[in-house]
Amino acid sequence: MRQQDVPVILSGLGTVQALNTAAIRSQVTGQLETVDFTEGLSVHKGDKLAQIDQRPAQARLDQANAQLAKDQAQLANVQRNLSRNLPLLRNGFATDQQVTDQQSQVAQLQSAMQADQAVIEDARTQLSYTTLTAPFDGITGLRTLDVGNIIHPTDVTGLTVETQIQPIGVVFTLPAADIQQVMDGMAKGDLKAVAYDQAGTRALDTGRLLLINNQADPATGTVQLKALFPNPSRRLWPGTFVNVELATSVAEGALTLPTDAVQQGAKGPFVFVIGKDGKVASRTIQMGQRQHDMVIVTAGLRVGDDVVEQGQYRLVDGSMVSPAGAGQVVDASAASSGMLP
Repeated sequence: MRQQDVPVILSGLGTVQALNTAAIRSQVTGQLETVDFTEGLSVHKGDKLAQIDQRPAQARLDQANAQLAKDQAQLANVQRNLSRNLPLLRNGFATDQQVTDQQSQVAQLQSAMQADQAVIEDARTQLSYTTLTAPFDGITGLRTLDVGNIIHPTDVTGLTVETQIQPIGVVFTLPAADIQQVMDGMAKGDLKAVAYDQAGTRALDTGRLLLINNQADPATGTVQLKALFPNPSRRLWPGTFVNVELATSVAEGALTLPTDAVQQGAKGPFVFVIGKDGKVASRTIQMGQRQHDMVIVTAGLRVGDDVVEQGQYRLVDGSMVSPAGAGQVVDASAASSGMLP
């Protein structure tokens, strides 16, 4: 038996969710010329994923630039005529109608050039859509189109799906009654979360609580929480189920026992305590939190008691034992399972 600081843990079942998932679709229709990614491998934001035939978009851009050049030439000609007629008007050699018409033409051509610029920007945008790039760091999925096929904006599956897995999120549920305990812990700082495999035996990653959902589910009496994990070894994979342990506080100086040391009797859980004469006596205890191979004893034992931790299944009250490494309670504080802050 030990006396140590133990994290108070809440456990819930969760689902691993990518922070970002994007179907890579084209915004223009065209022939797929190249595919520049390898399925299932990492890509970085801005990496080129595929190239669509640029010729139609490039032709529209060239046409828009030509129209702008045409309007610029017409505007320059009208402005020159206007600059010649303004002095003539003052000397009576030109009419008001001529000058007014030329001023109107200047305004019209300036507006036309603004429209030309808008068409050029649109054409440039359409041209940029012919190159498909990664929107964020992530991993690509299966490719659904091969080179030479026509890709459309309306394609349901797109070219592939990119998923961000580093960092990654886990959404898990806890009873709504635990919300206040979690909020009290969050008020003191970040809460540490550990993700375990479905069996609850192997730790996959350590992260922190990100948020509590803004409402509970009245049908189930639970609330969703989301934790964020760095996932450096990619042990967490989107769509898989995990168990999450959330440390909300620390029970200081708690008495702990290995789970195997506790037996169940007619009066509840009990352990064998070694007396000074070497004889054992059963003692009923009250247990608190139980995590993995450790249980907190809240009543029935005190500091200094020697408890039989192995071989107790062959004992009865009054049996003589020879202590071999019996766990005596000591006044020490130790971190447990890496959960203490």
